[in-house]
Amino acid sequence: MEDELIAKKDLLEMTGISYGQLYRWKRKQLIPEAWFIRKATFTGQETFFPKVKILKRVQSISEMKDTLSLDELAERFSPQSVTKIVLSETELLDRNIVSNATLTIFKEFGSVQHRFDFHDLLAMFFLDHMLKAGQMNRAEANDLLNVLKESSHKIYDKNSCLYFIRKMGVSMVFIAADDVALYFDDGVKVIDKQLISAGVEALKACIEKSSRDEISKEDVQS
Repeated sequence: MEDELIAKKDLLEMTGISYGQLYRWKRKQLIPEAWFIRKATFTGQETFFPKVKILKRVQSISEMKDTLSLDELAERFSPQSVTKIVLSETELLDRNIVSNATLTIFKEFGSVQHRFDFHDLLAMFFLDHMLKAGQMNRAEANDLLNVLKESSHKIYDKNSCLYFIRKMGVSMVFIAADDVALYFDDGVKVIDKQLISAGVEALKACIEKSSRDEISKEDVQS
């Protein structure tokens, strides 16, 4: 289950970006140092990248670089920036960040607050995804929320994955740090695998889009 790698020369050819752009983005910390993987080949040392992650990141940068500066993009992709994000219960629902059903389950889990920091938002975001995909029932939601509430804030800056597996009707949720390769017996079905950093970026993008839409709506009404 290890990520497929893509060689640097193939990445540049596939995406159309230049060598200079790639390393400028690296210096600006738009692309994590850990994604530059040096491996020995028959021609010598070459640089490879985790294919899915780097292609998604290059696409995101390319889509936003005309409207945001490199420094703003670096802030956008920085794991530390999430600590500033807090939303109220009303904002969550009005902006369609998560469904009312997801919020209800989260509150039943034991949350009595009416404002939520990013750790709570991420837990609800993953839960909302799995509920809408029909992958998880309400009884299994507690396991997911327990794992994310206890651990997700420790691993924003790591290549970690959230796993939801099931064997003979018994489910389990866990986080594998640093996206290590995992091997299961034939009876285990991997229901979902979510890269934590990808979830962080997707949630931040969703919040930012909803904020822009809200501002545009207010401008029209005024």
